[in-house]
Amino acid sequence: MASASGLSTSTLTSAVADPSKFGYRSTAEDVTTGVDLTGKVAIVTGGSSGIGTETARVLALRGASVVLAVRNTEAGEAAKAAIIKDIEGRLTAAGAGAGAGIPPAVRERVSVMALDLGSLKSVRTFAADYLRLNRPLHVLVNNAGVMMCPFMLTADGYENQVGTNHVGHFLLTNLLLPKLKETAKKDNTEARIVIVSSAAHQFPYTGGIRLDAINARRRAQR
Repeated sequence: MASASGLSTSTLTSAVADPSKFGYRSTAEDVTTGVDLTGKVAIVTGGSSGIGTETARVLALRGASVVLAVRNTEAGEAAKAAIIKDIEGRLTAAGAGAGAGIPPAVRERVSVMALDLGSLKSVRTFAADYLRLNRPLHVLVNNAGVMMCPFMLTADGYENQVGTNHVGHFLLTNLLLPKLKETAKKDNTEARIVIVSSAAHQFPYTGGIRLDAINARRRAQR
């Protein structure tokens, strides 16, 4: 039996021993088949490209309202347009858009907000702006990140990868945590904080992270 991704069920189930039957070949659409996220609100950092855009697309496809938290808002708007076009195309193909056309709510399902995780000032501004909207928050996907970039320090004095990938997300999560808890209590549900990582965690430094030399240019260039 074929899945939406074109993979057979046997391929998916043989990929892992996990009882969920999902593995590294499973797509976001495979995993969320049958899931209704209508009424849920999610923030996806780095939603203008790659994993972030795909995550946002499928969350919106399943009915969630999604905020693309991005450094480049122009790229964010382009991603938003692509996501909405994809959803509208599916609705039209399924006949849901016949007659009255595409429901306006679909076009309002995705929004863009500026966020530079390399700047703690920007993180605080984003969180304050979001909280002022008085919207619920069910899901926070910490996806944005930089990798293998030239050595540089953030405006706050952190090595760029540490400052952007870790410190920025740490602050963002703490600033939004009260809203996540409030929403969970009000809706009698559970909030979700998703941290996107990479296979690099399998190759730690000998002796662990040298926090005393985290900004050392010489070590960064090795």
